[in-house]
Amino acid sequence: QKRRVDANTRQFVAGRPANNVLLTGARGCGKSSLVKAVHAKYAAKGLRLIEVDKAGLPHLPDLFELLADSERRFIIFIDDLTFAEHEPGYASLKAALDGSLAGPSDNVLIYATSNRRHLMPEYMAENLDATYRGGEVQPGEAIEEKISLSDRFGVWIAFYAMDQDTYLAVARHWATVLGTPPDAGFERAALQWAQGRGARNGRVAWQFARDWAGTR
Repeated sequence: QKRRVDANTRQFVAGRPANNVLLTGARGCGKSSLVKAVHAKYAAKGLRLIEVDKAGLPHLPDLFELLADSERRFIIFIDDLTFAEHEPGYASLKAALDGSLAGPSDNVLIYATSNRRHLMPEYMAENLDATYRGGEVQPGEAIEEKISLSDRFGVWIAFYAMDQDTYLAVARHWATVLGTPPDAGFERAALQWAQGRGARNGRVAWQFARDWAGTR
């Protein structure tokens, strides 16, 4: 994941063609951190990061107009993106990514993170309506509309839940960084912490390491 996002960003900063990026998958596995890290890596070369929340999506054309004449390069960062049905920002982002005269210039890319691959909720009832209840005559077209937004991102990066060994390695790393190297009871405590949180990921490992360091 790091190599793919870094390569795309490096192309962009160098003035070569690059794609908008959608990072999706398990929570707490570093999607947002990765975007911020590549920005930090290339900031000295003129890359800037502008974070836009969902409420600001309808104003993207105005933002693109402001950035168009700049010599710098910009990543528009949209974190934790997901849509309910018929939200106004959906159409705005869809148009901004592809097909709009008010789209971004060559010095702007959009990087977004989401826990949903297709950015919108999908329901079993939709399948039942199409199969048994006489729903849409062309249900395939409804499905196409569901995935049309995510399809406009040229690069999809998927993140998955960590296995136990990876989680422990991350926890050990942060504990060492915080000045409290692991001892004999470290792994047991780390696994109990993850079990209590119901997840093994980088965020949980970081939170455990802070607790571990704070109680030593």
